[in-house]
Parts: sequence; structure tokens; C-alpha cells
Amino acid sequence: AEESGTPYFSFEYFPPKTEQGLVNLYDRIQRMGRSGPAFVAVTWGAGGTTAQRTLELSEACQGIYGLNTLMHMTCTKMSLAQVDAALVSARSAGIRNILALRGDAWEDGCFAYAADLVRHIRRTHGDYFCIGVAGYPEGHIEAADRDADLAFLAEKVRAGADFVVSQLVYDAGIFVEWLKKCRAKGIACPIVPGVLPVQSYQSFRRLVHLTKVAVPEELQQALDAVRANDQAVKDLGVAHAVETVRRLQKAGVFGVHFTTLNLEATVMRVIGALDLEGTADQHPVPAKAVWDDFPNGRWGDARSPAFGNLGSYASTYGAVTQQLDGGSAWGAPRSAEDIGELFVGFVTGSVASLPWSDDEPVQPETGRIAGELERVNRLGFWTLASQPALDGVASSDATHGWGPRGGYVYQKAFVECFVRQPMFPALLSRLQAAGPRVTYYAANRGGDFITNAYKDDDDDGGGGGLATVLTWGVFPGRAVVQPTQIDKMNFLAWRTDAFHTWTEWAAVFPEGSEQDAVLREMADSCWLVNVIDNEYKDAVSGIWGLFTA
Repeated sequence: AEESGTPYFSFEYFPPKTEQGLVNLYDRIQRMGRSGPAFVAVTWGAGGTTAQRTLELSEACQGIYGLNTLMHMTCTKMSLAQVDAALVSARSAGIRNILALRGDAWEDGCFAYAADLVRHIRRTHGDYFCIGVAGYPEGHIEAADRDADLAFLAEKVRAGADFVVSQLVYDAGIFVEWLKKCRAKGIACPIVPGVLPVQSYQSFRRLVHLTKVAVPEELQQALDAVRANDQAVKDLGVAHAVETVRRLQKAGVFGVHFTTLNLEATVMRVIGALDLEGTADQHPVPAKAVWDDFPNGRWGDARSPAFGNLGSYASTYGAVTQQLDGGSAWGAPRSAEDIGELFVGFVTGSVASLPWSDDEPVQPETGRIAGELERVNRLGFWTLASQPALDGVASSDATHGWGPRGGYVYQKAFVECFVRQPMFPALLSRLQAAGPRVTYYAANRGGDFITNAYKDDDDDGGGGGLATVLTWGVFPGRAVVQPTQIDKMNFLAWRTDAFHTWTEWAAVFPEGSEQDAVLREMADSCWLVNVIDNEYKDAVSGIWGLFTA
């Protein structure tokens, strides 16, 4: 394609957290595959945590849907035996392409650098695999400078890499100048820019914070102007992605690798606007948002392939890098009281973030419940998320609005918190006495799970109960949109991440230290509790009275 100057594109997916999400992703991949991507990529969880699901998804893309498949692989937190087993499994599945990545620097593994992994693949499998590596137009955040980073990229290519996929690009000019430097350095293989159309304002902010990617001033200003209008943000994201790809094409860059976040409509709108679809069996570009097109994060629909992609607990990437870089935002907690002060500081604004907060401060909408949040945190109920009740607020409202203009949004009050074991029995008794007005979910790290959200009177909870909708919106010309809901499946999925964050935080400190001990104790002894007030018309939610000394 590059030799002939023919535009091409590819899609990237991640293994969904739930079985139903995986089933729905298969349908989505089949539809999107009809548009003629040059290849599809499947990501790899840190330390091989999604290895089996990654292999399963890659095998389906390659063998069932006939799509040239690129499987990601990291080498940190992986033993040599695990790496070799994964490569053999990929080969057995007919997968011919590997994106060789290092992974997180603070995790030990069999190889220190991606170039070492490339050499190992070449040494053990010869030319069977086409190998890709990552490139950073603005320099890797750990590199001394851009020239040093470019030298690392050249080493990966010399080690045997066949092509490069770049970090996400929002400024085409930066990529084009970097590409020239790559060529001058003797890097002659194909270099494909990564593009992720803006999906939501908050997720884009988190992305920029974590990756430090450059954002053109005009794009940032335009996003700031429509930040409360989700549809306008998506429209702007599509327009900017289209313009970025066109600028790249004018500069002689004909390929583009789309990160989809397992969402369909936005990327397919970009494909359609660029007229990139293949001529055979064309896939019509959706004219309207599909059922899960609005932000689908921690409490989104667990059936969605995108479940968990935008609003997850802070990757501990944010927590660990802040500590490794000498940050002291969370100090060195030696007791539960020290930890409690951090939570109080966060809800009152004196602490900028928590390990669970995606490096984001408390959102403006919580101003209505700020007093209650401070009170319950001082009592020892350490809150992770919360929202006030809303009854028909205009979708254009600057603080609470979302979705297309001309609609109305609703939400139930809820609070999610860690509760230490000595305090949990009394809270559970109050929750059970509250009756059907309150829905609650509670779980600990040991596997205990308690809820009153059952399907019917005969359900013992094994089925998980029906989903409890937290947020919904009514908009002109659309079905009711329900982007935020909780059920057993998504609650337990995030339970795992919530408790893992305690241990990742503990791992920052020397093993056996006071800090390590208290953080691991919290992971082992706390309950994660989520409480929803079903009476959304009550502006002063009754759930706050359940949190008492």
C-alpha cells in the first residue's frame, strides 16, 4: 500500500471484561471488518493478565472473520516460559503478526526492553512473525530527550522489527517532522500513525494527562467550549480526526491505525468521511449513535464491548508513576487515620487526587453534596465515587448536563466507599432496614458478596439481579439513553480493580515497611460498598443518614 500510495487503515480492540461484552464485540468486529481494514490489533493486559482472552479474540479475528490480526505482547511481569508459551499459542492459532512492547517499567520481567523481546522472537521463530514496535513522535516520557528515544526506536528496528505503530497523534505536523527524523536516522520500515478520535471530554483529559500527548490549542479550546455537550464533543472528535488524517495523507503518510476503545460509531464516521472503505461488501457507516455510544465506563452496561474503557479506577499507572517520580501527594501513610485524612483532603480539595481517582479532582456536580461527603469520610467511610439526585435537568446544563441538546437528564443519588470490617456490620444492618428505597452492593477481597438487587423473591443472588440504572437521559428523536448502571457483573469486575489498587500502592514502599503493611491490611480488611437511593425525586437523598458513627 505504501509503495503504491494507497490509503489504508486498521483497527485496535481490547479484550472485554465480560463474556457478554466479548460476544457483542465479535458482532462489532464482523461489521467493522467489512469496511476493509488492512489489519486489526488486539491489546495485551499488563503481565499477561488478559493473555487467554487476547489469544481467543485474536484467533477469532484471524480464523473466523478472516482479518489479518496483530497480537500485542508485553515482556514485563512475564517469565520467559510465559512469553514462549504465548508465541507458540499464537503460532498454533495462525497468527502471523506480533506488536512487541515493553510494558510498564516498574514491573520486572524476562526482558528489560522491547528490543530484547524482538530479538528473542527472531531467534526462536525466525521470520514466521511480522513484528511491529511502538514509536513516540514526542519522545517516550522516560527518555532523556527525543534524540535518545529515536535511537531506541532505531535499535528496535535493527533487532528485527518490520514496522512501527506510533503513539496517538493529534497534531499531524509533529508526526510528519518526526517521520522525517526517523528516515534520516535510517529507519526505513513503514511507520503508521495512531489515531483515537475524541470520544468524551473527561476521557480525553485523562488520556492527555497520562500520555502527555500534544494537543493543538485550537482543538483544546473547541473542546472546552462544548465540554458539557457529549454529542458535540463526539462531532468535534470526528472532524478533527478526519482533518488529521487528511493532513497526513497530503504529507505522504497513507496509513492510519485507529484505536477504537471497542466503540464503533465514531471511528466508522471517520472512515466514511475519508471515503476509506473497501469496495467489496461495504459496511454502511452508522448515521446515528449505536446503543452504547455514549461514555461507557465503570458503571456502564456490562454487555457493551466497551465496558470499563473510559471510567475505570485509576490505573495505578497514575499512582505509581507519581510516587516513583518523587511525588508526595499521598505522603507515606502509616495508619488508617493517615489514609482517612487523604480521603478527607480529596473531597475538600486540599488533595488533588487519589490512587482511585484517575488523577482527576472532585467533579463540580458534587458541590451539592460536598458537606455530606466530608462528614462521611471523617467518620471513616472512604468515598470513591458519588453523585446527587437529578430530576429532569436540561441536557445543556453546564454542571449536570450531558448528551445532545434539547433533552433532559436524570440520576439517582449514590455513593461508593471503602468500609473497614469493624464498621461494616452496623452499616449492613442499616442498609437492610432501609427497604426497597435503597439498593446496595457490597464485596470484600476474599470473595464475599452481598446485595439486595435480586431478580425475584426466589433468586438467592447467584444470578446477580437486574441492573440498577443510575443515570438516564431523554432526547429528541432517540430512545431513552442509560449510560450508567450497576449490576452484579460490573460491580464485581471493578471490585477486583479497586482492591488491586491497594496492593499496587503498597508495592511502591519497601516490603515489610509500615506503609506496605497498613495498605495491604486495608486491602484485606475493607469492604467495597455501593449504595443507591431509588427515590431520585428527593433532592436531599436519604442515603446519607445511613452513614453514621
